[in-house]
Amino acid sequence: MMNSPPHRIAILGGGLTGLAAAHRLIELRGNRPLDIHLFEAGSRWGGLVGTIERDGYIIDTGGDSFITNKPGALQLCQRLGLADSLQATDTKHRGALVLYDGRPYPVPEGFQLLSPTAMGPILKSPILSTWGKLRMGWEYFIPPRKEQGDETLASFVRRRFGSEALDRLVQPLVGGIYTSDPEKLSLQATMPRFLEMEQKYGSLLRAMRRGKSATGDDTTSSGARYGLFAGLRGGMQELVETLVAKITPHVTMHLNTPINSIDRIENGNDYRLRFRAPCESLARDFDAVIVTLPALRSASVIGNLDPQLASALSSIEYASSTIVVTGHRLADIADPLNAFGLVIPHRERRRILAVSFSSRKFPNRAPAGRMLLRTFVGGAMQPELADLDDAATIQLVREELAATLGVRGEPDFAIVVRYPNAMPQFHLGHLDRVAEIERLTATHPGLAIAGNAYHGVGIPDAIQSGERAAARILTP
Repeated sequence: MMNSPPHRIAILGGGLTGLAAAHRLIELRGNRPLDIHLFEAGSRWGGLVGTIERDGYIIDTGGDSFITNKPGALQLCQRLGLADSLQATDTKHRGALVLYDGRPYPVPEGFQLLSPTAMGPILKSPILSTWGKLRMGWEYFIPPRKEQGDETLASFVRRRFGSEALDRLVQPLVGGIYTSDPEKLSLQATMPRFLEMEQKYGSLLRAMRRGKSATGDDTTSSGARYGLFAGLRGGMQELVETLVAKITPHVTMHLNTPINSIDRIENGNDYRLRFRAPCESLARDFDAVIVTLPALRSASVIGNLDPQLASALSSIEYASSTIVVTGHRLADIADPLNAFGLVIPHRERRRILAVSFSSRKFPNRAPAGRMLLRTFVGGAMQPELADLDDAATIQLVREELAATLGVRGEPDFAIVVRYPNAMPQFHLGHLDRVAEIERLTATHPGLAIAGNAYHGVGIPDAIQSGERAAARILTP
């Protein structure tokens, strides 16, 4: 085995999925000689994940935490020796706020994304009208849907809990995760456990009364199940830097190397990679290729190899978003910020999607007496706002923070981070599209496609996707 030529593997994309795929190849290689090359079009590793330290603030520019009941990220951190760096969210302010008639109110205790675990907190909340509360309670008596197959999130919630619950609670909470339009979002692809609970118990309230939480969390948490989230003390860049350090001795790393196309070598089984300017001369041949680019970018790269596969990849739509990170004196903020963040219903007609109170989640993220806020703009329901220039975006965010949270004065800084066409939209029928992509990919031995556009948008999903792709490549 050791005398055989090395198996040449290319990984396209240096985000978390590509880095995780490279690391898993090294873990699984055994005595097999591998010649691994990792290609990234940009100037840094990590993709949507990054951390900046500035004036005592620790600023995550992308994802700042990950859910732990999906094992991908937690297990990778443990294998990398990062267990001591893991940081649970602070228990003091767990929960979320939702804007109602221009004012922030707590999300009712126990409300978990689509449904409550008890009606008591709902009855006490001002967010729903008397009719809206009665309509939610009536869910107990609504029979399960007879039709089989996929359903939009909006249809499911409206059918079971009514329009008020959808518009005032569910849409903003789910929008904070997927930046999507709930009228298009596939429930089967995003939250299938709620469908399963409906079919098994006949009612989500009945299932909750039997202690069958769809999330696996305790039934007193609310919003985004914050008790299940963890981060890293130095920010998510710790994970990126540790991965890069682990794989660099075993992988040839290529930054600033944009891929142009993947082709089959005539009369052979190898793949030829062709690169864009100024890297045209780097054309190389590989036995296997793992593509971890966004689906739309993957489609353009694979177009020559398999037009049908490229078409299937192109069917996954994307939304753009912008994050504006600001640092403030606590004394300049009127709202006590007794939560981890604020979500904004579309019905409120504000120009922001959500605000994450980063230094409430992880207190070490801001100096004493300061607050780190991350404000989200754009998404599928306000795409035009993601196109504003930096100055206009910062001004918009400052006006919205003043109106919703009473933020006054000059911020310590304002950083604009843009993610154009970076948020995959899991629209109705998404699982069928993914199944077709996987079927077509399987017709090309040595080709794997991975990323957050297929089976989940979170950090654990991206990592697990890359690791599974690595395992498939090494399976005879």
